[in-house]
Amino acid sequence: MQVSKKINEVVVVEGYHDLDAVKKVFPTVDVVITNGSEISIETLNELKVLNEKRGLILLLDPDYPGEKIRKEINNHVGNTKHAYIRKELCINKKGTKVGIEHAPLQEIEKALNKAISMDYGANEITVQDLYKIGLIGNQNSKSKRKKLSDYLNIGEANGKTLCKKLNMFNISLNQIKDLIKE
Repeated sequence: MQVSKKINEVVVVEGYHDLDAVKKVFPTVDVVITNGSEISIETLNELKVLNEKRGLILLLDPDYPGEKIRKEINNHVGNTKHAYIRKELCINKKGTKVGIEHAPLQEIEKALNKAISMDYGANEITVQDLYKIGLIGNQNSKSKRKKLSDYLNIGEANGKTLCKKLNMFNISLNQIKDLIKE
């Protein structure tokens, strides 16, 4: 494993097994657990203060509940950094559960080292733009979106959600065009 950079922000995960996995890679990082999708108002308020003082990196499961928690936290605390691991890397050995705790440690390290800040409203990509470049509305659009999402490390998304994420991550239409040519 390569030498990891020091993480100054507080990492937010869903459960204790996720915390254990993160601590194996970054033993000194501060971690807050949401206790799954039943995140309390007390935890949200704590995260708001931590975000203002140190910043947050959200490392949540790549599934519907994880995305729901991500949105709920951002709506309450404001802009944060986001770390993503592809869903297929977070599935347990039996193929029955999805969670950060099942991801290879090098993927956790990579995701946290590449955490991305969101800059809401700074970009203006439209769904129509994504249609024009083939990320929506074509037979191979889903695979193109997956490839782009994996490359940018922003988590998989349908067309509308991808549009929102690209805008939040302040990725320009020209950057996208260049990436999908490769």
